[in-house]
Amino acid sequence: MTTLPTLTGPSVAPAYNRAPKSLVILLHGYGSNGADLIGLVPHWQHAFPDTLFISPNAPQPMPGMLDAYQWWPITNMDAQARINGAREAAPVLNAFIDQQLAKYRLGEDRLALVGFSQGTMMALQVGLRRSPQVAGILGYSGMLVDETGLDSTKVKPPILLIHGDADPMVPVAALHHAGATLQKLGFEVGGHVSPGLGHSIDMEGLQMGGNFLHKFLA
Repeated sequence: MTTLPTLTGPSVAPAYNRAPKSLVILLHGYGSNGADLIGLVPHWQHAFPDTLFISPNAPQPMPGMLDAYQWWPITNMDAQARINGAREAAPVLNAFIDQQLAKYRLGEDRLALVGFSQGTMMALQVGLRRSPQVAGILGYSGMLVDETGLDSTKVKPPILLIHGDADPMVPVAALHHAGATLQKLGFEVGGHVSPGLGHSIDMEGLQMGGNFLHKFLA
């Protein structure tokens, strides 16, 4: 039996160290780490005093790089390689989510997934397939890599995808493709394109993301 890697990373506790009533798991991009996305929390924390934010490092350290992790290696841009990578990483992330929900005695309806780039790919890979349904999925600068089985899933969590139209890493066409595909499959998908923005998150995207999360977790 294969033992899954255990994910660890920084977290921000609810105000006054109260027991969390909701959970946001932030999934960083390729070559980054949990400390990167935990930096989003100060922009949102005031509106979520009862929410625990956790930002785990991806399971695979990147060779020769300090504090850099990947959900799967990007050796080429082949679509099947992305699908295989996301599928292989999914059990690790699912196990981490299960552990955190059990630890804090929270249901899936009190969980939101937030991703950036490769982390968005993982948020969609896992969040669209978890049952019971998660509260919501917020994705920045990512893409939908694996559509398999989504036509028959009964879970339909709300989704918000945000992307810059000058993104040189993951073209904004990925947002339009994901949105159109998921809407055809019956998902509620919102989208926003930030003019002139590259592979990053701007203040407008942060505000929209916070408002989206607030609908389900506040």
